[in-house]
Amino acid sequence: MLTGLAILLFVGFVGGFLFEQLRLPGLIGMLVAGIIIGPYGLDLLGDDLMAISYDLRMIALIIILLRAGFGLNRKHLQKVGVKVLPLSILPNVLEGFAVTLMAMWLLDFTFLQGGVLGFIVAAVSPAVVVPAMLKLMDKGIGMNKKIPVMILSAASLDDVFAITFFSTFLGLYLGTQTNLGLQLLNIPLAIAIGIALGVVLGLGLVYFFKKVSIRDSRKVVLILSLAMFMVVVESALEDIVMIASLLGVMAMGIAIVEKKSVLGPRLSNKFTKIWVFAEIFLFVLVGAEVDPSVAISAGAVGIAVIVVGLVVRSLGVWIATLKSGLSNNERVFSIMAYWPKATVQAAIGAIPLSLGVVGGEIILAISVLSILLTAPLGAIVIRYYAERLLHVPSDSS
Repeated sequence: MLTGLAILLFVGFVGGFLFEQLRLPGLIGMLVAGIIIGPYGLDLLGDDLMAISYDLRMIALIIILLRAGFGLNRKHLQKVGVKVLPLSILPNVLEGFAVTLMAMWLLDFTFLQGGVLGFIVAAVSPAVVVPAMLKLMDKGIGMNKKIPVMILSAASLDDVFAITFFSTFLGLYLGTQTNLGLQLLNIPLAIAIGIALGVVLGLGLVYFFKKVSIRDSRKVVLILSLAMFMVVVESALEDIVMIASLLGVMAMGIAIVEKKSVLGPRLSNKFTKIWVFAEIFLFVLVGAEVDPSVAISAGAVGIAVIVVGLVVRSLGVWIATLKSGLSNNERVFSIMAYWPKATVQAAIGAIPLSLGVVGGEIILAISVLSILLTAPLGAIVIRYYAERLLHVPSDSS
């Protein structure tokens, strides 16, 4: 495994560096590096490393969400609060059902098969969106209206809805779930439990830090371990109760900053440094999950399904931001920032096939293709258009 880790870090760093020199997002280079050295390329990572790929990617995602939490505060969230919910629901649901209908028309899927595919494809990638929005926040770009905060928050909620719909359609197909309405009612409960758990842990940590003096580096270890524990609890209780643990991760960071504001910048800086390392793991391992030959097998039909889904999602974002107070340029940027797919598709794209869903191989192919098409496209347009469409402070560099 040590050899695989060394190759992953080295090739991921080189790929990211080369793409940055080309003035392209480094994550694209890391994704490409992962495809090249992964099991569907040169197969240099080894089975033992790939066996823990999901866990490593989840740890990296937790790190960037903690970094997001420490960069947010209650005033930011209050300003965008009424805008986040429609932005997290409407585009996701419209895209999911648009893909469902396209799959029924072009792939001869049933409604349930189409729904499984639709809500895999509909999930936005927090792994791509969150780091990009944090960079904009650091530079103050779009922060006059807190647009990066709005998109970051909505993207995290978007996944809760997508995964809930996916699980429901899959359960209905397999005959293990019969009540879509009940599952939808569970969504606000899952969000509430996740946020509440994060806040309780955050406040507990603040109390502990007041009573026990430890270095910031040790605080980071403790915070990260508890954040990982939240995700473990979600997995352990998934058959009993839904918990939006990744929202809880961000809530924990927000709660700590709210009660001990002096810690925010210091801990944010620590997690930013860790992200330099974790970012390589996340995007290289996402790339390693991608089988280009499977994506190619989706063909023109797969591309058509994805493109129609993105068009309908874009319409959903436009509608959701009608009364948001954003200018047309800012709404166009919000649309493009909501395109990237990667994390969820890599994590659950193969599940229908493994469970014997008819057409599972097509679902996997389109899931993989959605990563290859939208993750690079989304990363590029966010980077290129942010300063052209959003407010840039005069001292921004």
